[in-house]
Amino acid sequence: MIGSLSTTVSLVTLYLVWYNRYQQYGAEECVLQMGGVLCPSPGCGAGLLPEPSQRKVTCEGGSGMGCGFVFCRDCKEPYHEGECSALFEASGTVTQAYRVDEKTAERARWEHASKETIKKTSKPCPRCHVPVEKHGVSLSPGRPVLWTCSTVGVCGLAEERPPSMDLIALLKSQFLCHLIFCYVFIASGLIINTIQLFTLLLWPINKQLFRKINCRLSYCISSQLVMLLEWWSGTECIIHTDPRAYPKYGKENAIVVLNHKFEIDFLCGWSLAERFGVLGGSKVLAKKELAYVPIIGWMWYFTEMVFCTRKWEQDRKTVSESLLHLRDYPEKYFFLIHCEGTRFTEKKHQISMQVAQAKGLPSLKHHLLPRTKGFAITVRSLRNVVSAVYDCTLNFRNNENPTLLGVLNGKKYHADLYVRRIPLGEVPEDEDRCAAWLHKLYQEKDALQEEYSRTGTFPGTPMVPPRRPWTLVNWLFWASLLLYPFFRFLVNMVRSGSSLTLASFVLVFFVASMGVRWMIGVTEIDKGSAYGNMDSKQKHSD
Repeated sequence: MIGSLSTTVSLVTLYLVWYNRYQQYGAEECVLQMGGVLCPSPGCGAGLLPEPSQRKVTCEGGSGMGCGFVFCRDCKEPYHEGECSALFEASGTVTQAYRVDEKTAERARWEHASKETIKKTSKPCPRCHVPVEKHGVSLSPGRPVLWTCSTVGVCGLAEERPPSMDLIALLKSQFLCHLIFCYVFIASGLIINTIQLFTLLLWPINKQLFRKINCRLSYCISSQLVMLLEWWSGTECIIHTDPRAYPKYGKENAIVVLNHKFEIDFLCGWSLAERFGVLGGSKVLAKKELAYVPIIGWMWYFTEMVFCTRKWEQDRKTVSESLLHLRDYPEKYFFLIHCEGTRFTEKKHQISMQVAQAKGLPSLKHHLLPRTKGFAITVRSLRNVVSAVYDCTLNFRNNENPTLLGVLNGKKYHADLYVRRIPLGEVPEDEDRCAAWLHKLYQEKDALQEEYSRTGTFPGTPMVPPRRPWTLVNWLFWASLLLYPFFRFLVNMVRSGSSLTLASFVLVFFVASMGVRWMIGVTEIDKGSAYGNMDSKQKHSD
């Protein structure tokens, strides 16, 4: 029995040794296929990823694993100036007898077998060349296998997709699906706006009850757009943050400072609020023109959003009064503010940097110069009510250019959101010092974006807050409530055979579709406001 136990232990030990060798060899193959090198120093072999044109390589592995050996990338000898003599040695006809150590030969055979195994069970990603393992196996002949590159923050490329995925993508792009979404959104939105109008009767009687009701009515509208992002398009937003700050998100009022570069950045901000359960009560500092947009703008009016004309002489009093009204708001909220004032475009960026140069401020590469007065008055008005500023920086992998129309078509985007919690006590109260603080914050945000462009990821621990089902439940409720009577009406109308009725129906649907397309156009970059352009007659000032 002791002999059997000893044999079992020996086999387990041998298996672990072989498996460790396989893992080591797999890691080495991965480094080499990514264009890296292995340290030639005896006993080291650390994987290194120097720049492609870098000839002098120093073994400086992370976590103190590097040996410090400096070598030539071409010949793997200690670094030297000039050409590598080892690459030009003559290969004469003289043969030299040598003896191969048995352990070395065994290791060579094992490495060859490992290489063949890796070749059969993985394939290089066509984008980043990292060996990718199969995600499962094909269950039927001729059925392609899904290969997904999981290089975090770098690739995320799915090389092949099963036919069922293509059919789903085709279904999501159909105009009929878009019409259904538009109908449910418009019909439910107008119903909710009407209910909100009647709730005005509560304002002089019970202001807090009015707010709580409108907070939930607002959620019924805004959550439909979040549902499109999270459930329909499947877009996932990975949050990079400090794990110590994470438990506080959603349990305190906060000012969210978000960059304004993408067409759906506001939707990602809503998704963040939804994941932490504060979507219904969340606020935004928005341009006054949006208050007249049906459904969304009217919803914002009833939920006490803060509107501005972006003319400081007019906004100084109205914005301050609106913010002071929120000091006794009964629900937790995120107050979203785009300090750049308008969405980033190359033309606006060029003009903004001219202003920065004239004011002696550092140039920004990925942001416009922030407007500081609106931020300063927000901080001053909400101090002791808001606990922190959330510095949020958004970007998308693989240079994706997300659009609201793409979300409606079911296109999946891959978002990364860096969130840094800054206690409000660290923000200066004095307006000039607050302005300097905000400029410094945007310089740090710009450095973060530059780092993301270089590495494909943000600092901080990546986390994915759980997706809540209530956005989907809300949409299914309104869809079941509105679609059944709509289809019955449609069938009865077709049965009537009246060409005038049919023509009227088509016209109404056409106008509704154009209205939704117009609302989508409000978010498009190339149709954004002229604010920040030289053509605009508004003066660029803090």
